[in-house]
Amino acid sequence: MNTIGWLAILPPLMAIILAIMTRQVFISLGLGIWIGWIILSHGNPLSGMSATLEALVKVFQDADNTRIILFCALIGSLIALTQRSGGVSGFVKYLDDRNWIRNRRGARLLAWLLGIIIFIESSIKILVVGTICRPIFDKMKISREKLAYIADSTSAPICMLIPLNAWGAFVIGLLATQGVEEPISVLIKSIPLNFYAIITVLMVLVMALTGLDFGPMRRAECRVSKEGKLVRDGAIPPVDQNIIEMKPIESHSHLARNMVIPVLVMSLAMPLFLLITGQGNITRGSGSTAVLWSVLLAIATAGVLYRAQKLMSIKEIMDLIMKGAGGMISLAILMILAFALGQTCKLLGTGDYIATLTAPLLSTKSVPALIFTVSALVAFATGTSFGTFALMIPLAIPLAAATHGYLPLVVSAVLAGGVFGDHCSPISDTTIVASMAAACDHIDHVNTQLPYALVSAGLAFLFFLIGGHLI
Repeated sequence: MNTIGWLAILPPLMAIILAIMTRQVFISLGLGIWIGWIILSHGNPLSGMSATLEALVKVFQDADNTRIILFCALIGSLIALTQRSGGVSGFVKYLDDRNWIRNRRGARLLAWLLGIIIFIESSIKILVVGTICRPIFDKMKISREKLAYIADSTSAPICMLIPLNAWGAFVIGLLATQGVEEPISVLIKSIPLNFYAIITVLMVLVMALTGLDFGPMRRAECRVSKEGKLVRDGAIPPVDQNIIEMKPIESHSHLARNMVIPVLVMSLAMPLFLLITGQGNITRGSGSTAVLWSVLLAIATAGVLYRAQKLMSIKEIMDLIMKGAGGMISLAILMILAFALGQTCKLLGTGDYIATLTAPLLSTKSVPALIFTVSALVAFATGTSFGTFALMIPLAIPLAAATHGYLPLVVSAVLAGGVFGDHCSPISDTTIVASMAAACDHIDHVNTQLPYALVSAGLAFLFFLIGGHLI
């Protein structure tokens, strides 16, 4: 039972508002955590500060958190290796020679298509899209914010529309624990009703085809086309620009395979490691373990490949691995702060409070639309889709039964709301990874993406409202 009341929503709300207003995401998240622990410490700011520091340390007590932070650091190593080897420039030249990407539309469509094809894991998907498309977007003078938007908008939405992954397994498990007789069938039936995910993916396609921009994204695109600035003045990308702009070795040919092979190994290894960690069942595998093992294998593959070509010595390879990981220090700090704020919200009962507060507003026909809204608010405030699913599905199933609602529609409302939060919350790990993969300022990514996400959410709300009256 939440005894804190409205104070439970204050820490994430303050962190998000401050981050968007000031663009100082590290300070904003830190203040949000501190406010949370002041509340938990019964108003004592000194005890709150001590508890805040302890909360940051305790992030590493969770093995999944530690694996994700290590994974993000090692992605920097892989970027440095592929950049220095000439793999990135070789890949761009390969596309140029074949005239496959002729214009900005082609570049946007390539990013969208890659986001659709890779559906095993959201972070791997984002990183592949970013690694392959960033040099192409830079050459075509498309903003880094646009790349982050495309990569992010085809991550969580696609993972939920093609749930042959840990996302689907988690939802099936939650449905089963609530006594749903055919959880797999319910999940499958909910897919075409996940209006937010469908609208988001289609909106990206329309944007890619037409170049339609509005809000902050339009200003970002004008900045690139008129001033040639891929990021705004004063922007702080979560990855060191020295890694992204590292010059390739000039004494050897720049070969596309030096990037393609390690990235392909990382992508293909992901389902294999999910299968291994799931003891033969891919849907029960550990996503955090699989992504960490995958990037380690990709780095090892790159090292062997470059030694075989006599591109680099072992010392040079190790130096690049360390330098690349070091270039991700700001991302690691951002991850630690986001995880700590998420845990603080959990202790405050933020999600429970929002759900309890809005439950009386639910009426029979409006249940799907309001369940979607509540789920979206919980996910945006806490930055976790899985946490939202775990909280809202036990609430949604009894509501569907009590109101004689169509169960797949109600379940899809929870999943759609959870995807909204995972997709665009400033403290969501996939939102952070998208900023890193595109090498753009994190809050710039959030600001430029949010208007598109809100349009999708508004349309999804209408569809859920109509569905509640018709189905």
